[in-house]
Amino acid sequence: FAKSLENNLECVRRLPELIAAFGLPVLLGTSRKSMIGLTLNLPSDQRVEGTVATSVMAAMAGCMFVRVHDVQPNARAVKMTEAICHGE
Repeated sequence: FAKSLENNLECVRRLPELIAAFGLPVLLGTSRKSMIGLTLNLPSDQRVEGTVATSVMAAMAGCMFVRVHDVQPNARAVKMTEAICHGE
Protein backbone atom coordinates (compact mmCIF):
# COMPACT_ATOMS: atom_id res chain seq x y z
CA PHE A 1 0.00 0.00 0.00
CA ALA A 2 0.99 3.63 -0.51
CA LYS A 3 3.45 2.77 -3.26
CA SER A 4 3.84 4.73 -6.46
CA LEU A 5 3.43 3.20 -9.89
CA GLU A 6 7.21 3.09 -10.17
CA ASN A 7 7.50 1.34 -6.78
CA ASN A 8 4.94 -1.28 -7.82
CA LEU A 9 6.65 -1.94 -11.14
CA GLU A 10 9.99 -2.25 -9.36
CA CYS A 11 8.53 -4.76 -6.87
CA VAL A 12 7.33 -6.98 -9.70
CA ARG A 13 10.60 -6.55 -11.60
CA ARG A 14 12.60 -7.49 -8.50
CA LEU A 15 10.43 -10.43 -7.42
CA PRO A 16 13.33 -12.92 -7.58
CA GLU A 17 15.24 -10.81 -5.05
CA LEU A 18 12.22 -10.48 -2.76
CA ILE A 19 11.54 -14.21 -2.87
CA ALA A 20 15.17 -15.01 -2.11
CA ALA A 21 15.24 -12.51 0.77
CA PHE A 22 12.16 -13.95 2.47
CA GLY A 23 12.88 -17.62 1.88
CA LEU A 24 9.14 -18.27 2.20
CA PRO A 25 6.33 -18.95 -0.27
CA VAL A 26 5.23 -15.65 -1.82
CA LEU A 27 1.78 -14.71 -3.14
CA LEU A 28 1.50 -11.96 -5.76
CA GLY A 29 -1.84 -10.16 -5.89
CA THR A 30 -1.80 -7.74 -8.82
CA SER A 31 -5.10 -8.72 -10.44
CA ARG A 32 -6.75 -5.64 -12.00
CA LYS A 33 -4.68 -3.36 -9.75
CA SER A 34 -4.19 0.34 -10.41
CA MET A 35 -0.58 -0.18 -11.52
CA ILE A 36 -1.96 -2.08 -14.52
CA GLY A 37 -4.60 0.54 -15.15
CA LEU A 38 -2.10 3.40 -14.94
CA THR A 39 0.41 1.63 -17.17
CA LEU A 40 -2.10 0.59 -19.83
CA ASN A 41 -4.60 3.43 -19.30
CA LEU A 42 -7.48 0.98 -18.82
CA PRO A 43 -10.44 0.62 -16.46
CA SER A 44 -10.39 -2.31 -14.03
CA ASP A 45 -12.65 -4.53 -16.13
CA GLN A 46 -10.20 -4.39 -19.07
CA ARG A 47 -6.96 -5.34 -17.28
CA VAL A 48 -6.88 -9.09 -17.99
CA GLU A 49 -3.78 -8.96 -20.21
CA GLY A 50 -1.90 -6.82 -17.69
CA THR A 51 -2.78 -9.26 -14.94
CA VAL A 52 -1.66 -12.19 -17.10
CA ALA A 53 1.67 -10.43 -17.69
CA THR A 54 2.24 -10.02 -13.94
CA SER A 55 1.22 -13.64 -13.34
CA VAL A 56 3.82 -14.76 -15.90
CA MET A 57 6.43 -12.59 -14.17
CA ALA A 58 5.45 -14.19 -10.85
CA ALA A 59 5.80 -17.70 -12.28
CA MET A 60 9.18 -16.88 -13.78
CA ALA A 61 10.36 -15.42 -10.46
CA GLY A 62 9.25 -18.46 -8.47
CA CYS A 63 6.14 -17.15 -6.70
CA MET A 64 4.14 -20.00 -5.29
CA PHE A 65 0.75 -18.32 -5.67
CA VAL A 66 -1.01 -15.60 -7.65
CA ARG A 67 -4.32 -14.05 -6.65
CA VAL A 68 -6.44 -13.27 -9.70
CA HIS A 69 -10.00 -12.48 -10.73
CA ASP A 70 -9.79 -14.10 -14.17
CA VAL A 71 -8.61 -17.60 -13.28
CA GLN A 72 -8.64 -19.41 -16.62
CA PRO A 73 -6.40 -17.10 -18.70
CA ASN A 74 -3.97 -16.68 -15.82
CA ALA A 75 -3.82 -20.41 -15.06
CA ARG A 76 -3.14 -21.16 -18.72
CA ALA A 77 -0.42 -18.52 -18.94
CA VAL A 78 1.25 -19.74 -15.73
CA LYS A 79 1.08 -23.37 -16.88
CA MET A 80 2.67 -22.44 -20.21
CA THR A 81 5.35 -20.37 -18.49
CA GLU A 82 6.21 -23.23 -16.15
CA ALA A 83 6.42 -25.65 -19.10
CA ILE A 84 8.84 -23.37 -20.91
CA CYS A 85 10.93 -22.49 -17.86
CA HIS A 86 10.95 -25.83 -16.09
CA GLY A 87 9.85 -28.40 -18.65
CA GLU A 88 6.68 -29.18 -16.69
